[in-house]
Amino acid sequence: MTVTSAIGTAFKNVRWYVTNLMGDNAYATYVAHQQATHPGQPVMTEREFWQKRYADQATEPRCC
Repeated sequence: MTVTSAIGTAFKNVRWYVTNLMGDNAYATYVAHQQATHPGQPVMTEREFWQKRYADQATEPRCC
């Protein structure tokens, strides 16, 4: 493995971690899950998804 490819791999891993941590791909994950486990069922729009997610976070008890 060259230094350049090692740096590229490290960058990709950090990017993957940050996007998952921040929830950037949450809607895409939701859509993939819905299509795989509930084919033919309606899928929320991205706006509906985020509104529901934020509403759920506001009502669920949080620790610490």
